[in-house]
Amino acid sequence: MSVELDEVRRFLADQEPFVHLPDEELDALPRKMTLSYIRRGDTVIASGSDNDHLYVVRSGAVDVTDDAGVLLDRRGTGDSFGYSAMLPAVLDHAGHRVVADSHGPSHYTMVAVEDSLLLSLPGEDLLDLAERHPDIARYYAGLSVRIRADSDRLRSRAGTDVLRRTVADLELHGRDLVTVDADLPVVDAAALMGERRVSCLPVVDGTRLVGILTDRDLRNRVLAARLDPSVPVRQIMTPDPVSVEPQSTVFEAMLRMSDLHIHHLPVTDQRQGGALVGILAASDVMRTMRADPIYLTADLAKATTPDQLRRIVTDAAQMAAGFIERGASPDEVSELLTVGLDSLARRLLALAEEELGPPPVPYSFAVIGSQGRRAVGFASDQDNCLVLSNDYDEDAHGDYFAALATRVCDGLHAAGQIYCPGNMMASNPDWRMTVSTWADTFHTWITAPDPDALLYAQTFFDMRIVHGSRELVEQVHRSAVASAKGSGRLHAQLAALAVRREPPLGVFRGLVVRRGGDYANTLDVKKGGIAAIVQMARLYSLVAGSPVVGTAARLDAAAQAGVLSAKGARDLTDAFGVLTGLALRHQAKQLRAGEDTDYAVAPDTLGRLERENLRDAFGIIKSLQTSLATSYPVRST
Repeated sequence: MSVELDEVRRFLADQEPFVHLPDEELDALPRKMTLSYIRRGDTVIASGSDNDHLYVVRSGAVDVTDDAGVLLDRRGTGDSFGYSAMLPAVLDHAGHRVVADSHGPSHYTMVAVEDSLLLSLPGEDLLDLAERHPDIARYYAGLSVRIRADSDRLRSRAGTDVLRRTVADLELHGRDLVTVDADLPVVDAAALMGERRVSCLPVVDGTRLVGILTDRDLRNRVLAARLDPSVPVRQIMTPDPVSVEPQSTVFEAMLRMSDLHIHHLPVTDQRQGGALVGILAASDVMRTMRADPIYLTADLAKATTPDQLRRIVTDAAQMAAGFIERGASPDEVSELLTVGLDSLARRLLALAEEELGPPPVPYSFAVIGSQGRRAVGFASDQDNCLVLSNDYDEDAHGDYFAALATRVCDGLHAAGQIYCPGNMMASNPDWRMTVSTWADTFHTWITAPDPDALLYAQTFFDMRIVHGSRELVEQVHRSAVASAKGSGRLHAQLAALAVRREPPLGVFRGLVVRRGGDYANTLDVKKGGIAAIVQMARLYSLVAGSPVVGTAARLDAAAQAGVLSAKGARDLTDAFGVLTGLALRHQAKQLRAGEDTDYAVAPDTLGRLERENLRDAFGIIKSLQTSLATSYPVRST
């Protein structure tokens, strides 16, 4: 690559959306682009004229105006323009081409307001790039509404069918690939398979795949046929085996295995001259399928030891980390983590009941806090409680439920869901109550909300059944929500808590980071971000009298009831998605690195678009907090 092309590549690698492209795409892109000098005042694109190029500002500035001459935007170094005449019209929401033409009339006029250098990419090349990488299309289609586009992108990219993953996603390239020459004696090949603990050996000539030898070949073609094991591998191997490309989906590979009744598929890359890059085994496909929560639940149902439970929970967290890294929505990843922890609790409760005997009276094991809201992250501890039938008698039944709760909470901790620092767990006798006692407790919290009561109230309003009698939890929750709906004092106190969760945003939209200590140069996306939205959503839903507990569902219910504007609900939902997505991606990286997970994100590690989205999200929170403070003024005491 020439010096000029290399400089263009480095420039593009730092700009959105090209920063997310793989290296091979970035290597090829500069050769397709042209660098042009535009004088100040020159029109680059006129409204209504056909445009078939994407422009990227290398230096200078370009103004975007509408037909009336109103300035809509100014594009500076690294910004793009010209895409509106191409991508939205010819690509569908998945990024697939639906119209052949790669150009159309521009909706805007672009005029250089400084002497500028512009990189231009032909529309056909842009469309080809966008088809291979749909995020390119989604980025440009929604650039004018950044935060909305980002939220939509996460939802649309989320793959709920794990079999739609590509073979490349399985990271076969990182494995130690063991190959043999066709002239190797079979006995040596068999010894190598045993030594390396593999069930097949690709047979290669240089880097070219010429055959495959499996353990089944050894059984059927050597042992069963009483063949001399000193014969060369070429005599018993399957020559020129069927293979798949890294871009093939796991689903396609599974169908090919089924059709051919085979358990191993070589993976060859035509971009590397057909070189062998890995072996896909049937076990890899099954492992991929087991990322589905159905299989996770089934695995937990069979586990009996703490080590087995911890391994399954750890695997689930790694699966979830992989999902968020591949662009799954925060909702889906949190749901996977929540399903895993719910299933873990159910399994521990079943094991406890097997050991202690059937419960003497009906009960419910409920989760609260983030797990109650189905918003579990990689850094979530346990928050839970017991709701007991009104037939419960402390002297007769207390020891049973104390033992059950202790076994479950200890088991959760041993499996990786650590104890609650505030002791909000069923193992604490304070959080094992009958339906009537729970109702009285909520009434006290609602009518006389001191600081401790507010802490408990905001957590326990997120109560959700996991195991046992659903009716017991529903009785408590319905009663609590009904009492809270008309409590103006509680509303004001909860509003004050939400308003105090100030986002780390400065006067001029600057991100305010911590200056010292272990978390220097980071900001907490939970304290003044996620938690603030959670608290506002909880307040709005209680004012509306809604029993739902999920944050997005609460905001929607509040909008439906007229407690919150539709725009406010939508903005907060989008901001919540941006912040939770950022937190989960940050925690996934920590998980992969073996580090403790937290919410301390360093803005300097984010791309420009992510930082803009972060500012927008914090700005939305700040705006709604201002409105909240006006609606629910709190007097100093």
